[in-house]
Amino acid sequence: MPIIPAQPYEFDLPIPGTALIVIDMQRDFLEPGGFGAALGNDVSRLAPAVGPTRALLDAFRAAGLPVIHTREAHRPDLSDCPPSKRARGRGDLRIGDPGPMGRILVAGEPGAAIIPALAPLPDETVIDKPGKGAFWATPLHDLLTARAVTHLVFAGVTTEVCVQTTMREANDRGYECLLVEDATESYFPAFKAAALEMIRAQGGIVGWTAPSAAVCAALCSSMAG
Repeated sequence: MPIIPAQPYEFDLPIPGTALIVIDMQRDFLEPGGFGAALGNDVSRLAPAVGPTRALLDAFRAAGLPVIHTREAHRPDLSDCPPSKRARGRGDLRIGDPGPMGRILVAGEPGAAIIPALAPLPDETVIDKPGKGAFWATPLHDLLTARAVTHLVFAGVTTEVCVQTTMREANDRGYECLLVEDATESYFPAFKAAALEMIRAQGGIVGWTAPSAAVCAALCSSMAG
């Protein structure tokens, strides 16, 4: 079993048994004109996560391990979007409003799509989630159980919101979770730093963190062996 140098201590990477979860790498969050920008954020702050996430995708695909992508996206009638969620923020654009890339955070609209650099392959699972966490109101847990997945490696945005929420949901369900430090980003660098600290505090109360190079090296060594 490959072992990854991680914090707060080494992380075992069972093969099979591990899946990559890529959280919400969508145009609405990473590109100008989307929901992230409408909330007043500098979307360029998320760009550094794209390259490391691509490296993880390549490594997991080469190893034949499951890859699951999530998108925060609502039904066109917004029946799965609580009014309180839509009203919050007071930005120029709200969920469901027409924007430069179609209706904001609505499934099937251009802005809800995953960015081209990280586009899912035809055989990879893509889950639309109505909340911050990827387990709530989705089939994710059932899909992972059916594939006998016990360990999850996480990439995506934003670190302190959808990524950390999903990791906490996974932790409560018994999964061992590793967040890849350079494959996640926040609009607020201090929030990312705090989230990493919270995840690995108290002996890994939520999970582990490690750089993408360490994860990719472990996968490569597993194939070589």
